[in-house]
Amino acid sequence: MRAASTASLVAAAWLAAGAVGAAEGGDASVFARCAGCHEVGPAAKDRIGPHLNGLFGRRAGAHAGFAYSESMQRAGNDGLIWTAATLDAYIENPRALVSKTRMSFRGLASAQDRADLLAYLRRFSDDPSDLPEAEPTARGVDHDIDPSILALKGDPEYGEYLSTECVTCHRVDGGDAGIPSITRWPTEDFVVAMQAYKCALRPHPVMQMLAGRLSDEEIAALAAYFHEIK
Repeated sequence: MRAASTASLVAAAWLAAGAVGAAEGGDASVFARCAGCHEVGPAAKDRIGPHLNGLFGRRAGAHAGFAYSESMQRAGNDGLIWTAATLDAYIENPRALVSKTRMSFRGLASAQDRADLLAYLRRFSDDPSDLPEAEPTARGVDHDIDPSILALKGDPEYGEYLSTECVTCHRVDGGDAGIPSITRWPTEDFVVAMQAYKCALRPHPVMQMLAGRLSDEEIAALAAYFHEIK
């Protein structure tokens, strides 16, 4: 998944109810791609992943009794709520919202498939299930980041200059003392994560503020610097 490049693009996507053309009740066949790890429905139980009943409106990592990864718990503590927009972003590319999620699923590139899957999962969440314009039932259109942003080649020396604020919290040696390491991250993962903060898909307010001050070129430079640290 690639995160949106601007918050307005995300907002416009989710106000365009029905633009993808998903069936009202979704498509259960798309869920078959998830069924190896997740169950949904009246008899659903936790498996490798948590069951997905009541998913919409739930805080990430908050399903009682399931052993979530530290990254998922951290995302929930930061305020990530599973809405139509955040679920669509997560399903398109899980690492865009939760960088070190244990979910091995690589994502659904098709906006139609994602819309059908979310419409299907809405059957098993709270009402209103019949209001396509209302959260959590809003339907969206594609909100991919501009490929030219991912293609930017960052200057690691400039990234080192910009990194002063980053290293007040993130350790350059790659250690993790309650704050996730960003050292030696793949550059695309770094850019996708920062764009998600910039668009307010990732909820951490400090990171949203920091990412919002950075240009796409500056994010690319930081990505190059942290990726190349030895």
